[in-house]
Amino acid sequence: MRVLAVGCHPDDLELSCGGTLARMVKEGYEVYTCHVCNGDMGHVVIMPKELGEMRTKEAENAGEILGVKKVYNVNVGDCMIYADDINARREMVRILREVRPDFIITHGPDDYMNDHLQVSQLVFETSFTATVGHMFPETGEPMAGVVPIYYMDNLAGTNFVPEMYVDVTDYIEQKLSAVECHESQIVWMRDHDKIDFIEFVRSCTRARGLQCGVMYAEGFKTCKAHLRQTTIRHLP
Repeated sequence: MRVLAVGCHPDDLELSCGGTLARMVKEGYEVYTCHVCNGDMGHVVIMPKELGEMRTKEAENAGEILGVKKVYNVNVGDCMIYADDINARREMVRILREVRPDFIITHGPDDYMNDHLQVSQLVFETSFTATVGHMFPETGEPMAGVVPIYYMDNLAGTNFVPEMYVDVTDYIEQKLSAVECHESQIVWMRDHDKIDFIEFVRSCTRARGLQCGVMYAEGFKTCKAHLRQTTIRHLP
């Protein structure tokens, strides 16, 4: 089974579903990841161009730790992503047609910041557009049909009640190792916001585990639009 996980910033997937991605790789899924924004505004000292390049490399390193097949980068600047941006839509359609996923994981439609919300909408819209043959024909053959979308947890679990859980107890250290690749953000949050981000992520994953009776877990919801639901559970 083939999955495309689409996050907004270079660390979002590792934070919210890194354990699930690692488990899927272990269980034989073909896992691809994509970050839409390049993370260039995630610091007040490091300049945007340098930071964007740095964070792109951090995401690639994290992908190696998780074992994903390829890490895509749409390379839009932070705070500059809009779901109706024609260039972002074209690139997202190209990626979808190249990967041809059986299902998608992305941000929920009520996460805490506009960049995440725009990416959620972008994925929803382009995963339909990718099935329309006359739209962006230069990006490849259209997908056969729309596929299910699973929404990963909001940051800190705020305003998110999971409908299903994935036990990631055996993958928590791998998840944290992938998060640690994002050194530019971990150091910044520790020095600027006084947040131990590794402990933050461990605690959030532990809290989801407590809710479903395992040590560590990640929570998900399903997109309930027409044709997006299925009798198959795609998550492990």
